[in-house]
Amino acid sequence: MPKDTASKRKARAAAVRTKGTAAGAAKARKPARTARKAPVRKSAAKKSAAKKPANRTPAARKPVTQKIVIRDLTLSCLIGVYDEERARRQRIRLNLEFDVTPRRPSADAIEETVDYSKLIASVRQVCLESRLLLLETLAARIADGCFFDPRVQAARIRIEKLDRYADTGGIGVEMEFRRGGR
Repeated sequence: MPKDTASKRKARAAAVRTKGTAAGAAKARKPARTARKAPVRKSAAKKSAAKKPANRTPAARKPVTQKIVIRDLTLSCLIGVYDEERARRQRIRLNLEFDVTPRRPSADAIEETVDYSKLIASVRQVCLESRLLLLETLAARIADGCFFDPRVQAARIRIEKLDRYADTGGIGVEMEFRRGGR
């Protein structure tokens, strides 16, 4: 049984017993003592929200990192060391990730971002013109072609030949390049 209910019952019983006396009348007028409630405090979230300026929202902050990801781009190119590889174009799958200088656009305009359609066009052009022996060389050329935008700081390039061996899903390389060096 809760304490509040028990203490109220005791107070009522005492009031009934002493109803006719002066002490009983004083007790009847005095409310029974109840447990003291803790003061209501603002939660930590409300306190921190109250301290922030009204115009500061999480969306107004500058991004810390920004990546552009192009997944499973499938193209064909002439590449390979052996004659049977160079006899016809081979399917390759590319997965690309670009670290770009983070910037929150002031307007909703493509000019304020790195245009990934231009990145894809650059990759397609390099692969179309390819007459290379090694995937590593192709990865380096793709990276060079993608650093046209000064906001691109790094490129991670994964290239897989899809049809080289019948019992594999793909064979390839993954390389990372940074602006100003390899």
